Amino acid sequence: MDDEEQNRTLLRDPLEACGYEVTEAENGLQALQKIAEHPPDVILLDVMMPKMDGFGVCRRLKTDSKTAHIPILMVTALSDRKERLMGIAVGANDFLNKPVDIQDVTLRVGNAVYAKHLTTSFRSNRRSPSSCC
Repeated sequence: MDDEEQNRTLLRDPLEACGYEVTEAENGLQALQKIAEHPPDVILLDVMMPKMDGFGVCRRLKTDSKTAHIPILMVTALSDRKERLMGIAVGANDFLNKPVDIQDVTLRVGNAVYAKHLTTSFRSNRRSPSSCC
């Protein structure tokens, strides 16, 4: 999710080449709508977006039980400790610095997708307390 087409293309092309299905959004509100319609395995979220910044989007996603389990990788040119701590406080799982390194992106996305699949598998396989014994 990035407001700049060039940045979305820079992320989309190598991820699609790795076999990932990529959905794009131009702003925070559009991102929330698309995520609600088709929840992804991982979210790459630009911090500086119009209509709702990445921190607001992340906060909303992490407080919604339907999307709280989705890993969020914040993509940012911000390097200030304060902004990183804010991202962690609202629920970001990791950060990618702009300009992005494509190998870094694909490795971190792969790890996030793997972690999400483990979480999903764990949730679907664990027993409810009433089914014990």
